Amino acid sequence: MSDRKIEFGTTLRSPSNVAELAQQIEGLGFDILGCGEHVSFYGDSANGFISLSVAAGVTKDIRLMSAITLVPLYPAALLAKLGAALDVASGGRYTMGVGVGGEFPNEFEACGVPVTQRGSRTDDALEVLTRVWSETDVSYNGRYTKLKNFSLKPLPLQKPRPPIYVSGRSEAAMRRAAKYADGWLPYMYTPEHLAESIEKITAYGEDEGRDMSDFTFGMYIFSAVHENKDTGVKYAADRLSVQYNQDFSKRVHRYALAGDPETCQARLKEYTDAGAKTVFVSSACPKDYIDRNLEMLAKDVIPAFR
Repeated sequence: MSDRKIEFGTTLRSPSNVAELAQQIEGLGFDILGCGEHVSFYGDSANGFISLSVAAGVTKDIRLMSAITLVPLYPAALLAKLGAALDVASGGRYTMGVGVGGEFPNEFEACGVPVTQRGSRTDDALEVLTRVWSETDVSYNGRYTKLKNFSLKPLPLQKPRPPIYVSGRSEAAMRRAAKYADGWLPYMYTPEHLAESIEKITAYGEDEGRDMSDFTFGMYIFSAVHENKDTGVKYAADRLSVQYNQDFSKRVHRYALAGDPETCQARLKEYTDAGAKTVFVSSACPKDYIDRNLEMLAKDVIPAFR
């Protein structure tokens, strides 16, 4: 695991202009293109399968990750079909990022899914995914899903199945990652938190009888890179304070890459030293500075880790 190269990803910033943004991100040399989703949220939001399908048609090599899919809001068999179809359509480039959601209960109510069932529904869906993505004529008698001789046609191109990354912060998410996933993608984590989670997930995986040597540990972090250190910090603090409706001025250094390139490189090295092999960066800056932020990440920060 230690000799594996570090992969870098970033997310689509808008449900609009997806083709243009996807080509821009691939052109900057990112390894992974991500897309988050909500059925309903405070602001505009995308659907990962729709946006990544558009991106698949205009890119060639970049991997596509739903970062993240709100798994409990989908019937498990439908979720499996959507993921398999996207893997086929993209030529085998799809990775499913898994999250339970819950921060916006209104969308759960609208979908007829109790928020209190989001964890158990996610586990049920992951049981289904791990089987129907790699087997045919599957029978399964779960709490929420019943299958009888069920087959997806075609199966995903990737074998034995597309990779699954679990996102989250909780102990339950860590156990879920150890049992079902190929990777871990937490957010709002310090390097110390990341190191602790790596130790726990590795132990949980070994308890499951898994060989964890090929498991990928990553992290999702907000970014604002600027030639002027103080400006970058202010951009991130202002944006995250609005996004999370709380004062982030004293927390930005814990949870974001913010400042000049040298400062961001030094902070990112703390995460890679802690064990991060996949790094997702999401812009936390004014809209008219996002393009510049991505360019600086690609040209002035990431090359130090290649």
